[in-house]
Amino acid sequence: MLRRIQFRTSLTLLLVSVCLLAFGPALAAQSDKPPAAPEKRNGTSHIRIEVTGGDENKPVAEASVYLRFPKDKKTELDLKTNQEGIARSPGIPQGRILIQIVAPGWKTYGEYHDVTETEQTIQIHLVKPTTRWY
Repeated sequence: MLRRIQFRTSLTLLLVSVCLLAFGPALAAQSDKPPAAPEKRNGTSHIRIEVTGGDENKPVAEASVYLRFPKDKKTELDLKTNQEGIARSPGIPQGRILIQIVAPGWKTYGEYHDVTETEQTIQIHLVKPTTRWY
């Protein structure tokens, strides 16, 4: 029984020694470096997009609102307007964004906007298509 305990203790010490030899220099090098400074961020914003259309400036309900970020081309945010024609975004990075709006019966909208404030309202007016393409 005593021999078994001594064997396990020796085996454990051997494994710890091997791990320290293998990973010790990497751990020591890591601890010598000062902690990395956090990345500078421009902050985040919550935007409110108000979509109206026509001569009467009526709210456009159920319009698809797409937010695209030129800095991160893989990220896109898809929203829908409510009955009052308003779409609200969660926190998004500040900077330049592309807003595209698609609604049945309206000309498709797409323009770049600069988001610089923490709370920002963007008003967009849609127009009827000038020609029939179908």
